[in-house]
Amino acid sequence: MSEILDVLRIEQKYDLNLTEMYSVMANVNQILTGDSHNFGGGYMVRSLYFDTVNDDDFYDKLDGLEIRRKIRLRIYDPQSESAKLELKEKTGQNQRKRSLTVTKEEAKRLIRGDYDVLLDRADEFADELYCRMKQYCYIPKCIVQYYRTAYAESVNDTRVTFDRDLRATVADFDIFDPELKLYPVGLMLGCTMEVKFNNFLLSYVKYAVSAADRTPLSASKYGMARNFLLRAAL
Repeated sequence: MSEILDVLRIEQKYDLNLTEMYSVMANVNQILTGDSHNFGGGYMVRSLYFDTVNDDDFYDKLDGLEIRRKIRLRIYDPQSESAKLELKEKTGQNQRKRSLTVTKEEAKRLIRGDYDVLLDRADEFADELYCRMKQYCYIPKCIVQYYRTAYAESVNDTRVTFDRDLRATVADFDIFDPELKLYPVGLMLGCTMEVKFNNFLLSYVKYAVSAADRTPLSASKYGMARNFLLRAAL
């Protein structure tokens, strides 16, 4: 049986300019443990998002529905021999993310629409994904990539991340292509800070990120990328 990761957390997002990003990052760096891959400007995150033929998940987000979901494949290196297949469900600020590891070949089969690969796994989560993707006719819609600098604290499963250089494409779904052509989303002059935690946000973490003094965002990277690329195509 494949290992299934099941994470429940509160998630808050903030849009920061570069000055705010460096200020908050300096504060967070003093109190939280940096990810081992932060060296050299952080690490790449590349996700292929699936959606229904009618873009139901995309429009649920645009319409501000309280309960919404996303299905994606995620990698951190185009040379990787595996990927994470994830279902992310949100109710307001509360999120649940479940994921299972698939091989590179299994991921490619999913991209081609061969969801029967999930039936080869003896677990309920794979069965749930199979039923949803088949019943609602999910297909690949968009690849989103960015670079992340991450910090963590074990208390309350706290995590603060800074994501920048957001790029995307709706023209090519080969998530493993090292030469994948991606297009800048927005003006590329800032970052998205995500603050994730269980139960409550630790006071010293709240103080460290408060330098941004911003209202939390409701936009997702998938939503921002699809919106930008749709407008650019007009």
